[in-house]
Amino acid sequence: MKTTVGTHKIPGYGATLRTTKRLADQAVRIVNRAVPGSMPDVDIILTNPRGMAELGTAADAELAGVLDKRTRDRAERAALKLARDVAGRAIPRANGTALVLINIDQHATPGDMAVTLVHELVHCMQFSRKNVVERIVRDVRDAFRVERQSRRQAREHERLVEQDEREAYGKEHLANQLIPGAA
Repeated sequence: MKTTVGTHKIPGYGATLRTTKRLADQAVRIVNRAVPGSMPDVDIILTNPRGMAELGTAADAELAGVLDKRTRDRAERAALKLARDVAGRAIPRANGTALVLINIDQHATPGDMAVTLVHELVHCMQFSRKNVVERIVRDVRDAFRVERQSRRQAREHERLVEQDEREAYGKEHLANQLIPGAA
């Protein structure tokens, strides 16, 4: 379980990067103890909304096996609209690692960063559970129009995503162990 923290297209955030590295190491240990599953190797990238759209779409395209530039560009434009309001996103990778994208514009304090890190690391732990990555790959392939999924599969995916989100929100209190008063 290796954790790397980096930036993408945001110069001048050295202090934030150092704080995030410190918080990430502690958060991985705390989440690993509190959440069932196993922690994959995690790459944490601090970026802006445009970077979230670029990297998120590239990771999704890699996961779905999409090479068509037009499809990727369309997905990136749609992702950019959503990325402005999103604090973070966890994406499984085909090689078994996880990518965590954090929107630096949504985090004014280290406490906000701690809450988002814990939330996204809980999602990374969920990727180790049975059929979770396969379900995500199936949904991403459907989103890229590579392979359709049935309505039943889509409903099941939405239901399980809601369940995973409830679990992640329920574990955000663990951020208080990183920074008191964060959650």
